[in-house]
Amino acid sequence: MNFTQFDLILLAALAVCLLLQLYYTLFVHSRLLRHTSNESAPAIHPLSVIICARNEALNLEKFLPAVLAQDFPEFEVIVVNDRSWDGTADLLERMAASEQRLRIVTVSENDKFRAGKKFAVTMGIKAAKYDWLVFTDADCIPTSDQWLRHMQVPASPQTEIVLGYSPYIRKRGLLNALVRFETFFTAVNYLSFALKGMPYMAVGRNMAYKKSLFFKNKGFAAHMHIPSGDDDLFVNANATSSNTEIRIAADAHVWSEPKTTWLTYLRQKKRHVGAGKFYKKKHQFILTTQIVSQFLFYVLLGAGLCFQDTRYPALSIGLFSVVVRSLVYPRLLSRLNCRGLRWWFPLLDPILFLFLTFNGLIAIFIKKVQWK
Repeated sequence: MNFTQFDLILLAALAVCLLLQLYYTLFVHSRLLRHTSNESAPAIHPLSVIICARNEALNLEKFLPAVLAQDFPEFEVIVVNDRSWDGTADLLERMAASEQRLRIVTVSENDKFRAGKKFAVTMGIKAAKYDWLVFTDADCIPTSDQWLRHMQVPASPQTEIVLGYSPYIRKRGLLNALVRFETFFTAVNYLSFALKGMPYMAVGRNMAYKKSLFFKNKGFAAHMHIPSGDDDLFVNANATSSNTEIRIAADAHVWSEPKTTWLTYLRQKKRHVGAGKFYKKKHQFILTTQIVSQFLFYVLLGAGLCFQDTRYPALSIGLFSVVVRSLVYPRLLSRLNCRGLRWWFPLLDPILFLFLTFNGLIAIFIKKVQWK
């Protein structure tokens, strides 16, 4: 077979993208498969659980009892009612009357400043009695009553940040499958890089850090003007290889209600893209290289399949990628509560990266973001 110069360039570029793809799979993500830390230990740190709620009466009524019912000797649950008008205040007052662990912090409307989730989080942190803070959202529910026991036990006295995992509840449809797969991929990335000594983000649905760390580094002051980033930007600025641990045991997971329309999901991801622009430069480089190489892999693979001379070499590269990645991702999907997606990943993977590219383009032209 005689390859033209164009054919050789196309196949060489495809091979380079494959190598980059396999680097992330075999040398980064596979670390999560080998992670076997002991996350079961006696409760030694009292905890303050912080939940920010804006018009979340229905979710609080549904999910907050599971947080209050945690099997943990000493903890408080602080719910920050952030300018709600849907009955959240009345619900919290009723629940607090019969639950001593529940404390309420109220953020009122004020024309003098523009409040947002970071302000609400800060108010909750200021009100906390204990140094170790655990964060989740109003639309989340712990997998078990052992959640807090897992999130409070650092293996090292140097630990100041604990990264948890929060999958989305399974429902029908392509959107739900994509939401769950994207959440899985994001979690595999930030958890694996944390194991590699490069923690760069967390999700506010399930994470913990010290109150003293928050105030020592002036909280959200460096990015208070950015609507999003109360979780990932804080961790990106303050996490190190020595002060960060992860928790992925099944009992440490927190389930979350997924977005149910494409529009609300796009809005959510646009906020995340906006925060990513303020990551440390080395993290931006690593993540950009990953996404671009993955996207180009599928573009070049499609191009290679369109030409007769490159069709079979391109097909061989594509099949090799699927086979190698099948050794890692189905097992990770099972471990991270996404068992139903484990054999769909060859299809969902290209869909996800096309979506991420589309979402990135939208973020360039649409700048305005808000919490709720």
